Amino acid sequence: MVGPDEEARHARQAEVLGQMQAAKSAKHGKGRLLHHKAMLSARGSVFAKQGSYDAIVRRSNGDPDVQSNRKPDIRVFALKILGQQGESALGCDTDHQDFLMINHESFASPNSSEFVAFLQAASGGPLRLIGTLIRLHGFGGAFALLKRFAGVVGKPFSGFASEAFNTCLPVSVGPYAARVLLLPVAATSSRDPDPEKDMHLRLAAGPVEYELALQFFVGEAITPIEDPTVVWPQTESPPVVVARLRLDAEASGVEEMRFYPWSGLAQHRPLGEIMRARKHAYYISQKGSGAA
Repeated sequence: MVGPDEEARHARQAEVLGQMQAAKSAKHGKGRLLHHKAMLSARGSVFAKQGSYDAIVRRSNGDPDVQSNRKPDIRVFALKILGQQGESALGCDTDHQDFLMINHESFASPNSSEFVAFLQAASGGPLRLIGTLIRLHGFGGAFALLKRFAGVVGKPFSGFASEAFNTCLPVSVGPYAARVLLLPVAATSSRDPDPEKDMHLRLAAGPVEYELALQFFVGEAITPIEDPTVVWPQTESPPVVVARLRLDAEASGVEEMRFYPWSGLAQHRPLGEIMRARKHAYYISQKGSGAA
């Protein structure tokens, strides 16, 4: 349900995130608010029944700060599929489809307000974060939130070629709704503990392949659209493989590109409150980072 103040609230949140991004860019150099530190980017192809399409991939850490790749973090897999001509979810024409995925089966926050509040508090350091959460949620609620976020960020990561990735937020598939999954075809052990170096070694040895799958909405009780903290059980909604992604080589110039689900096809329109908040937030982020 879209509330009467949602559009204005999302616009205010985007302004707050834009201010945070400006502060991080002053510290680390011009770039995105989240996913600031990119790792090895790659180019390849997506093979589906309809044909094959060129693809660009950007991998990154999720944290706003630039830190070691070996430090626990959310890992982000951004996929751009080229050659997708048609009307975009924004109402204009588009020539691509973007999907943003993380190495988790669910999102850490149930709504954009909690997510933005957590980012704001965390940007002020641990003491401000704890104080803000206690003020907003009490001691019990603050502890539960910190435990949840620590579990997300601290999840062990075996590498970009060996783990599954998930949009966690649904998109439309024509008249249906689904989360998009990326499943490694040959999940072998890491060649280097640094995820970036690991992918460099893998691509140097040959193509890296994934299956692109859809996990469909089956009902609000099991696969809710508006609560992304819920894991969609594969026993009730098994992934349906629809294409294969093959990465062939490293790519340059990717940092100047934007990865924005709302600029994709209207038939793959983003769904849910957090996706609607992203429409504002990513636009502000792209202006701040200079992404095309």
